[in-house]
Amino acid sequence: MKQKVVTCLMFSGQAEEAIRFYTSVFSPAEIERIVPQENGMVLHATFLLKGQRLMAIDNGVEHHKFTPAMSLCVTCDTEEEIDRAFEQLSQSGKVLMPLGAYPFSEKFAWVEDRYGVSWQLSLS
Repeated sequence: MKQKVVTCLMFSGQAEEAIRFYTSVFSPAEIERIVPQENGMVLHATFLLKGQRLMAIDNGVEHHKFTPAMSLCVTCDTEEEIDRAFEQLSQSGKVLMPLGAYPFSEKFAWVEDRYGVSWQLSLS
């Protein structure tokens, strides 16, 4: 079945860089399409992370910041996967909740990556 709701991330000139980073962090992951603008920014892009489609665009006119009020929640399949994702996403970012055991998850972390995107990681 075709995914009916797709998250679209709007960057300020870093969309392609972010997409390539995210698809290197998670598996399976795939860049489906990147449509560039003449100025090198991304007009429209789609990519898959763990079977979920996301979109990305660049906005060269105005910078809009991401906030933790909206985050991408990823259920990791193994302890190695959550450890690696946490390490990579928090590098040059900010840890909002450290990787650890919580009443709602045996292993969980909440991070804001270097692009300002908020991620909640949990172990299945």
